[in-house]
This record gives sequence, structure tokens and C-alpha cells, in this order.
Amino acid sequence: MQNPARLKAEKFLEVAAQFQLGALPTEQRHPLTYELADLARNDIPAALDILKQIDVGVIAEVMAKEKELQRLEAAIRDTLKSGNRVFFYGCGATGRLSMSIEYIWRHMHRGRPADANRVLGFMSGGDLALVHSIENFEDHPEFGARQVREIGFGKNDLLVSCTEGGETPSVIGTTEEAARISSRKPFFLYSNPDHVLHEQVERSRRVLENASIEKICLFVGPMSLSGSTRLQSSTALMLGAGASLLRAADTGIAAPQYSDLLSFVRNADFLFLTPFIEEESRLYAGGDFLLYETNEYGITILTDTTERSPTFSLLAFENQNDPQRRPSLSYLRFPQAETALDAWKMILLREPLTIEWDNLQAIAGRTRLMGFDFSKNALQQRETLVAPKKLHRFGVERHEEELRFELGAHRHAVKLGNLHPLFEHLFLKMALNMHSTLVMGRHGRFESNVMTWVKPSNKKLIDRAIRYVEYLLHHQNVMGFSYEDICFQLFEEAERMTPAQSVVLMTVESLKNRKKS
Repeated sequence: MQNPARLKAEKFLEVAAQFQLGALPTEQRHPLTYELADLARNDIPAALDILKQIDVGVIAEVMAKEKELQRLEAAIRDTLKSGNRVFFYGCGATGRLSMSIEYIWRHMHRGRPADANRVLGFMSGGDLALVHSIENFEDHPEFGARQVREIGFGKNDLLVSCTEGGETPSVIGTTEEAARISSRKPFFLYSNPDHVLHEQVERSRRVLENASIEKICLFVGPMSLSGSTRLQSSTALMLGAGASLLRAADTGIAAPQYSDLLSFVRNADFLFLTPFIEEESRLYAGGDFLLYETNEYGITILTDTTERSPTFSLLAFENQNDPQRRPSLSYLRFPQAETALDAWKMILLREPLTIEWDNLQAIAGRTRLMGFDFSKNALQQRETLVAPKKLHRFGVERHEEELRFELGAHRHAVKLGNLHPLFEHLFLKMALNMHSTLVMGRHGRFESNVMTWVKPSNKKLIDRAIRYVEYLLHHQNVMGFSYEDICFQLFEEAERMTPAQSVVLMTVESLKNRKKS
């Protein structure tokens, strides 16, 4: 019988050409962050300064696209005035930003359910994918098409799709299906240049050439951590899509102006994060665990903490229905939520939406979703689970016009003033992205600015892992291994690795040993 790992590798290689994305700018290395891992360990202020500089540039790039985004703004305005709904969709980080936009909209329309229900955010894998990846869902365009049909998208509704790379199959499937259903052309927002996508990715070329789909490219260059589109790309897409929505509608407060966010971030002193980064790193190094606590910022904190798992091969959030559960490094708690359902309603400001298909119900359905209990009960549940290790609480709350952070003896307040709610969440997103990236850098979870601990849970990430092995081998002057050689070895290592190991680093070591022998 043939080796199962080899069979899986051969199956991937049959379609690998569709997922070899190294030529895309969002997959490449940012020239300002080649020393990011070293700076995370030895000079946090310098690292924060570079990351801030990159994020300021992202906001400026989106501002430069304001005229193009006015097309989206006009389409949203017409949809809402006509009494129809606007849907936002994405996968992974862009799915979470789509649901964040819905949350902000609903927060601004509390007490007005008819208006609040005019906007819906959803993502590949349903609401459960907010906290736990639904492996391989994004590789299936037909899954996205089925989602948009079943969620109630109508013939006069508008879909706004977001995809960092511009090539995610499930997002493309959703967009193409929306173009068939609705009289309104769906919008497709992405972060790679048209000419690169046209040359490199057939499925993207199909969208770019489809006259029934409106396209807007929000190109921001490489990510500060290579390939980690949860960072700058999702910031740009959330800013462009969210501001277009909130500028198109009468929300009762002044429409968001890009220049306000640019000025706020430019003037912000992110150095306040230094002691929090050092403390969280110290706690993890000692074997302890963290519990983020909030009553205001659940979806934004959840987005950052849950995205650490695939980016850095961390254990995903534990599920209370799993008798074999093991604690993730961090978790989330709403002190004012009595039950798991209450907590989910605080995260979403609506009832959860889950995937109840026969083939996915067990991993994406409501029963499993309710096992992720972020209510006040999470404190005792986590303390019991991590014992005899300690559980530490990291508070992130709003008090009047201040955003307050508290971890152990460390406290800091950011004065928000009249910052728009969208920009408030974007600022917190950027701060948490900086924080978690540098914590993981101190934890040894990336090298230079390369995600050497990436979890290859779908075809795009398998390709990324293979490319990172190629990079590390070349960096260590180990030559002679082809893409296929690395692929076979990667699948072999994936079969025998433990959760505490990096498949990229294991593959590198095995190939180096083969070279020596």
C-alpha cells in the first residue's frame, strides 16, 4: 500500500499550479521588516515604530483610492434607499472584517432593528469560523455559492466581497453567484494589482474579465509579516468597505473621513504597548495562560486572538464540548454575559448563523458553536483547565472617551475623543496586530519576517509553507531540492508532527539531513 502522506502530496501537486501564489505582492516580504524577529526580541520600540510607519502608509493608500470607492458608496446608498440589503462577505481575515463591519453598523443602530437588519456580514464557514478555521472550506467556490443562496440574498440586494489576495475560491464562488442572483452588480475588493492577478491566477482573471462584477483594488504592498494578510491588507479592506457603507448611510453621526484616521494614527504613540508585549511574552514563557476580557470590543479582540492560531501554529480556542480539550494560550471573556448564547449575541449583536449542512454540521454547526463559551463562566472554566498553571486577565475596555488596557500592574488609556466607531475598532485592530505579532516574535514563531510556524490547513497555506521551506534552505545554502521534493517531505512531516512542532522547520531539518547523508 502506498504511503498515505505521499498520496496526499500527489493529490495536492495535481492542482498546485492553481495555488502557487508567491508572485503576488501580498505573499512577498516587506523590505522594512527583514529584522522584525530580532527587533521583537531586542528592541520593541523600534519594531513598533516600523509597524506604525507601515500602517500609516496603508491608510494613505486607501485615501488615494477615495474616488474609486465612491462607486461603492453610491451603490450602497442606492441599495439602502431602495429598501434593500447590503451583504459583506469574506474568508478568514476578510470574513472577520466583514462581520466587524456589520457589528459596527448594528452598534450604531441599536434600538432600531429595522435599520440594523439592513446590513449583514457573513464568512466562509459561517459564524463559527470567527473563532476556529473550517479547514479547506475556502478551497471550494461551490460552498461560497451555496452560502449566499441560503442566507437570503435577494434579487435587488448588494454583495460586497473582500479577499486579500483576490484569488480565494470560496469568495469568488460567492461573488459569481451573487452576480447571477441580483440585478445589482456585486463589488469585489482585493489587494493585489490587476496585472499580476491576470497573469498568475486563472480564477482571478475570470473575475477581472467579468463585466457583471465591479472591481476595486486596494493595493498596499507586502504585509509586515510576509503573507499575513490579517495585517495590512485586511486593515485596508475594512477601512475601504466600512467607510463606504457608513458614508453612504444616515447613521446619526458625522460620516467617517479618512483624514481623521490618518491623523489619529500618525499622532498615536504605540510605544505604550511595550510593557504589555513584554508581560504577555513573559507569562507564556513561564507556561501560564491569558484571558482577554471586554464588554465592548469582543469582535475585534476575537479577530486578533483567533487569527494567531493558523498564523503561528498555536492551539485553537478550546471547545467546552470536547472532552479532550487542551487550553489555547489566550481566550476571550465577556464578564457581563450570563451564558454562551449571551456572549455570542454580544459579539454579533444578533443571533448566530451557522452551517448545518450534513457534511459540515459537526464542525460548523450551532451545537459546536455554543461550545465556545465566552460568557462570565469562561473564568472558572479556564482556571480549572489550565491548573496548576496560572490564568492572567487582560482587560480591554472603553471608559467614557478612553480605550483602556490593563494586564497585571500595567495600565494605559488612549484618549479617543470623537473618533468614529469604525476608526476606533480599526485603531484597536492595528494595536492588537502589532501586539500579537511582536509577542509571537519573542515566542520564536517567525524568523526575519517569515511565518516559519504557519499552519498549512488549506491549499494556499500548503504552498506558502513549501515556499518558506525553500526560503530557509536557500538562506542556509542548502540547494538541490525541487518544489515537488519539498512538498513530499512536508506531507511526511505533517503526518508525524505534534502540535508543539513547526512543519516548516521540521521539513527544513529533514531535507538538510538528507543532503548530508
